[in-house]
Amino acid sequence: MSNLTTRTVAGIGFVAVMLACLLLNEWLFGALVVFLTVTMLHEFYAMSMEHRHRQARIFAMIAGVSAVVLIFCMFTLDMHSKYLSVMVLPIIGVLFCALFDKHKDQMDDYAYILAGLLYIAAPLSLSNLVAFRGGQFDAHMLLDFFILIWCSDIGAYCIGTAFGQKENSRKLAPSISPKKSWMGFWGGMAFSIVAAGILKAVGILDLPWVHCFLLAAIVHCGGVCGDLFESLWKRHFKVKDSGKAIPGHGGMLDRFDSTLVAVPMGAIYLSLLSLF
Repeated sequence: MSNLTTRTVAGIGFVAVMLACLLLNEWLFGALVVFLTVTMLHEFYAMSMEHRHRQARIFAMIAGVSAVVLIFCMFTLDMHSKYLSVMVLPIIGVLFCALFDKHKDQMDDYAYILAGLLYIAAPLSLSNLVAFRGGQFDAHMLLDFFILIWCSDIGAYCIGTAFGQKENSRKLAPSISPKKSWMGFWGGMAFSIVAAGILKAVGILDLPWVHCFLLAAIVHCGGVCGDLFESLWKRHFKVKDSGKAIPGHGGMLDRFDSTLVAVPMGAIYLSLLSLF
């Protein structure tokens, strides 16, 4: 099987799984978020510290999964919010691991462990707030976010490849990702805004027109920021891909790096304007 065929089949399968987990029921959605939390934290820690501090990393993953599951249970099982405090216990476990670690010259690794919780676990756990609108499971808005992000990525790639690779083209962040150009940035912005217009026209994105377009722009900018941050992190640790979870596409973090910033930014925008 050729690399293109592998990428195509894996990409179709990936999108199919995403749609099923977002549209069928809340339990599939919860399982998806737990899987992504564990997988992405594992990839992030493997990039940052290889195989060091296994116990502390396990505690951190438990903390991340606890945050996802406890917030999920608040909506699905009417669990009292006081039980959210339980997620702090495994974080304390990480701190105890640091205190008793014999390798005191590797304390930077514990900063990476805690950074992974803020960078990955926090946005994923808060995705529950987007998926449970009004206390009922309705992941259509979350799906809208993903569609805008995917269209942004497609537009950035197509326009950037066609017009942003010339000698005189201005690069977006050459020290982080030499191939990304401003032409690709604006192309992704245009594709995202057009996608928002189509979603609004067919009745999928239920927002006033102006907010549809502003949301698309915000999601696009957040996605670019998330993509560049992961590129910066990989460049620092001299890693090409975060993992090999999706054949031909790299790791889960490679596929969801944009989402970790774009979805929170879009959700904050909608929340502040009482549109959510």
